[in-house]
Amino acid sequence: MRRFITLFIYFAIPIGMYFMAAPAAWAGPKPQLHNSDVYFGYSRTGSDTFYRGTGGQNGWNGALHIHMAPFLGGEADIAQYGLGSDDNVPRTTTVLFGPRVTVKAMRIGLYAHGLVGVMHTANSSSNGSFGSVSDTGLGYEIGGGVDIPLLPFFAWRIAGDRISSTHSPAEGTKARFSTGLVFRF
Repeated sequence: MRRFITLFIYFAIPIGMYFMAAPAAWAGPKPQLHNSDVYFGYSRTGSDTFYRGTGGQNGWNGALHIHMAPFLGGEADIAQYGLGSDDNVPRTTTVLFGPRVTVKAMRIGLYAHGLVGVMHTANSSSNGSFGSVSDTGLGYEIGGGVDIPLLPFFAWRIAGDRISSTHSPAEGTKARFSTGLVFRF
């Protein structure tokens, strides 16, 4: 856990601060926040994405996108996955940051992103069939999605990504599907 916190402090916080401070350093008009959004929803990974023998994992996913320039923004993404409430099965937490490109037509938003950060997989018991697991590593996510408008400030997101980390098994299905509610501001 100490390695996870150290990696988070040295990588995730400076990258996040850069994306929040970058618009102030750029010459030109201030970014308009009406193209920014907050997302929260369900997420599912492919088999053995983070740890061998785990199958597809269910979880939640949240993201914050800040619009900085035409079509370009910064995104922070956090998610947690597991196989249930049993302490013996591994759970994975991801914290990722990076750029996002968004194109909108008729209020429908298509986006693509590339995110980098830390991923931590662990279980709290060594008596289970998976044995004791605790691993933190760098990870990435490349993908995109579509935001379908529901109401003036709300949309529904459907997204797909390739997600992997330094401790992902080579034969794993490194895919993630997410769907949920978007609040635009």
